Amino acid sequence: MTQHASISAASAPARVAGPEEGVSQEELALAARNHGLPLEALRYDVTPPGLHYTLTHYDIPFADEHDWRLQVTGAVRQPLTLDMPQLRERAARTVRVTFECAGNGRARLRPRPVSQPWLVEAVGTADWTGVPLADLLREAGLAEGARTVAFTGADHGAERGVEQDYARGLDVADALGEDVLLAYDVRTGK
Repeated sequence: MTQHASISAASAPARVAGPEEGVSQEELALAARNHGLPLEALRYDVTPPGLHYTLTHYDIPFADEHDWRLQVTGAVRQPLTLDMPQLRERAARTVRVTFECAGNGRARLRPRPVSQPWLVEAVGTADWTGVPLADLLREAGLAEGARTVAFTGADHGAERGVEQDYARGLDVADALGEDVLLAYDVRTGK
């Protein structure tokens, strides 16, 4: 059985469009809610404010910094629960990262998945500050045999009729990388 260390803090397309099917109402609704980077903004080292791509899978959760908690649980020897001041008092790093949505280019696929119709505009670069994830995982003490770190966000919604939280995972080896952060601040270009 694969063991997981969980950290609580992409939706797959519901179906594939038929060969002659145009853009659906579902895709138009997604396109109205989300937006991509104007490609001429790629000339900047850091994406200017307001030009980062946005992809919203579910309703946008409300998070009050005073009530927010990070839980590190699962295949760890010492589960952790940290509030924002406790997280911010730890040693922090800032890393410049370019993000690209895993669905970038899906509008060109044949057959085309019915989803956010990205071409190539789901990309952006920012300076992210936070606690190295490796530090938190070492503090919690990953159990021997742990293989993945699962991240569960506050995002919640229905996908293909099933209620779920938005979640993703990383292999432990990747999660322990020196540039992997549990980010709490982001700085964009001027």
